Amino acid sequence: MNCDHIGWTEEGHFRYLDQTRLPQEEKFCEARTVEDVIEAMQTLRVRGAPLIGISAAMGLTSAARTLADGAFTRDWFEGAVDRIGAARPTAINLHWALERMRDAYESAARAGGDGAALIAALHQEAQNIWDEDAAMCLAIGEAGARLIPDGATVMTHCNAGALATGGIGTALAPVYELHKQKRRVQVISNETRPLRQGSRLTAWELAKAGIPVTSIVDGAAGAMMAQGKVDLVITGADRIAANGDTANKIGTYGVAVLARAHGIPFYVAAPCSTFDLAVTSGETIPIELRSPEEIDAAPGAVGYNPAFDVTPAEYIAALITDRGIIEPPYTERISQLIPKGASSSG
Repeated sequence: MNCDHIGWTEEGHFRYLDQTRLPQEEKFCEARTVEDVIEAMQTLRVRGAPLIGISAAMGLTSAARTLADGAFTRDWFEGAVDRIGAARPTAINLHWALERMRDAYESAARAGGDGAALIAALHQEAQNIWDEDAAMCLAIGEAGARLIPDGATVMTHCNAGALATGGIGTALAPVYELHKQKRRVQVISNETRPLRQGSRLTAWELAKAGIPVTSIVDGAAGAMMAQGKVDLVITGADRIAANGDTANKIGTYGVAVLARAHGIPFYVAAPCSTFDLAVTSGETIPIELRSPEEIDAAPGAVGYNPAFDVTPAEYIAALITDRGIIEPPYTERISQLIPKGASSSG
C-alpha cells in the first residue's frame, strides 16, 4: 500500500485521511490550527504511534503557517508543543517528534531566522521525520520477513500497517515485504474492540493491497490458535520500556498470553523511536483512558475504557526493529542496539 493517507497541501498545510470514516468512505481533512491537530489525534482521525509523531510535526508546522505576522512567537511555539504533547499520553513517538521540532526551532532561531525561516525549518524537520519513518518501516519489513515461513498465517491485533505510520507499517511491514517478494502469506486480523481498528483498518488496507486477510472477533483468537490456524503473532507498539515490556492496543496482552499457551511465537515490531529508555518497565508507562461512551454498555453500567495494555517482556519472542532483531535478554540487548536519546519520556 502506498503512503497516500498523509501529505502536504499546495499551501504547506497538513492533509490526512480521516480514519474514523473507513472503510465506508475515504475523506481527507486539513489541520490548520493547534486545535485541529489535537482534535484529529484525540478522535483517532489519525492514530498509530509513528503516525501520531509525524502528524504532530506536520500539524505544528501547518498551524504556524496560519498565524498573522508577529504572532509566531516563542511563547506561542512552546505553548503549541505542550498542548499537542498532552493529546495522547501513551505514544512516545509524539514526544520524540515534538522534541525534534523544538530542536529545529531553536537551531533556526539561533541562526537569526525570521518567521519565514523558522517555518521553513519546521517544515523540513517534519518532512525528515516522515521520510525517516518510511525508511524505518522498510527496514522493519526486511528484518521481520526472515521470521515468517513461506505460506504462514500471521495474526495481528489493532492496526500497525501503513495507516499507522509514514510508510508500509510496523507489524504489517514484514507481510508487505513478503507480498512484494511474491511469497505466500496471509493475515488474521483481530477486530480490536471497541473501535474495531483491526476489522475496519487492517482488513481494509490489506484487502486493498491484495493480501489475503480474515477478520475475526477478538474473542475468537484463542480458538483459532487451538485449531492450528495461527503460525505466529506480530503486533505493533506505542511504547517499549528499557526491559522490553511493551504497551500496545488494549487486548494485546491477552493475545500474548494465548500465544504462549499454544506455543506460538509472539513478536512486536516497532522503530527505535518507540523505545523509551527512561522507563525501566511497563509498570510506569502511562495508559490513556478513553471515554466510557465508546463502550456499548447498558444504562446504569459503569464503563472502563483503557486504550492500551502492557505485555511483559517474558511473553515476547523477539522485538523486530529498524536496527535488526532484538532477542532476550532484553535489557542488555536493547541498551546495546537502541542509542540513548533515541526517545525520552518528554
